[in-house]
Amino acid sequence: MTTDNKLIQSDLAHLIHPLYHPSGHQSPKIWVEGKGSIIKDSEGHTYLDGLSSLWNVNVGHGREELAEVAYNQMKQLAYYSTYTGSTNLPVIQLAEKLSELIYPSINHFFFTSGGGESTESSIKTARFYWKVKGKPEKVKFISRMRGYHGVTLAAMSATGLTAYWPMFEPRVPGFMHIESPYPYRFVNPTPELSDGVAAANLLEEAILREGPETVAGFIAEPIQGAGGVIPPQDDYFKRIREICDQYEVLLISDEVITGFGRTGRWFGLEHYGIEPDIAQFAKGITSGYIPLGGIGVSDAISEAINTVAPDKRWMHAFTYSGHPTACAVALANIAIIEREGMVEHAAVQGARLMAGLQELEEMPHVGNVRGKGLMAGVELVADKTTKELFPASANITVRLGNELMQRGLFTRVFNDTVLLAPPLCTTPEQIDQIVQIVGESIAALG
Repeated sequence: MTTDNKLIQSDLAHLIHPLYHPSGHQSPKIWVEGKGSIIKDSEGHTYLDGLSSLWNVNVGHGREELAEVAYNQMKQLAYYSTYTGSTNLPVIQLAEKLSELIYPSINHFFFTSGGGESTESSIKTARFYWKVKGKPEKVKFISRMRGYHGVTLAAMSATGLTAYWPMFEPRVPGFMHIESPYPYRFVNPTPELSDGVAAANLLEEAILREGPETVAGFIAEPIQGAGGVIPPQDDYFKRIREICDQYEVLLISDEVITGFGRTGRWFGLEHYGIEPDIAQFAKGITSGYIPLGGIGVSDAISEAINTVAPDKRWMHAFTYSGHPTACAVALANIAIIEREGMVEHAAVQGARLMAGLQELEEMPHVGNVRGKGLMAGVELVADKTTKELFPASANITVRLGNELMQRGLFTRVFNDTVLLAPPLCTTPEQIDQIVQIVGESIAALG
């Protein structure tokens, strides 16, 4: 038995992986090395990393500077709690830096270990805020189908990908969903309005149906990621912001994927000219080198936290909130993004990626190409005229994933859509290679 086979057998004997069933884990890749946008497996095969691992390795693999920063911080102070009465230098510096980068009205931050914890923090903070404001009945949350916000119990209840629900239900009460704006498939019920406004008005209908006095927040990704890389119509979020203001509903922007340069801006809602009340983040803040996430809250929410009586305090916490090593790595990661102009690079190379992929729309089964910055989706359909999906028996998702991998591109295919989010350091030549591989792989399906 080879070393790899022994490792795989040990893996099967002892590990439970995310989204796990052993039937899907008989021949896993054992990743051993990464450099820039390239990853290498234990057999020596190299691949373009088409999804930045899991949407998060923004500055690319193998950044020794980040390892050195972690090492130096660990030597000095690896960890100490930031519970009330304690703090540390990296967390102070990181909060200050984020206040310079994020939306102008957000200047106060709480740190978590990842995106799911960030969603939980947003939900609890919104409920806290409305209790402080004398409206304790505002406890419900609205999100969107195809949205992904994590898989802890409340976060899963906000997530609009139904495959995550059945084996863990019942979901947390007080969560409901509206349809995604999904420009390729959205059917406008009010043709006198633009598609973006009509899609946003579904939020107003849901708020009125539930009762505005009961709705605490609306949670939305600026661009829906795991659900298919779905940018909304350009006028969608402006109308969303108006609706949230009208009915006193907090707008929670899930920037876990779209934050830190992914879309060609520092944060995703910048494209649409509005600001949220809460912005949650993770992934790209450290480029995945060490777990870290968090939320930033508006000045109004911060004031509510700061002005309550001590016995009404914001009783929310995680052991690793403000972890000094994670915060030190985040600061160094942000410095790399700034120094190397990666936000601007994502915008330029994202346009190159989109232009190349759009040429594939001439192919018989490429129904839609969409994206923003270095975040793109290529959706395949059985019939381009009707937008009919392939039957499950065609097994397009698995077949296409295998074709991509055989040609040296490792990424995710979801619902017959190729999802792409390569590292922000990906070169123009690598962008062209990604486009070529996607095209060849689609053609190979016949």
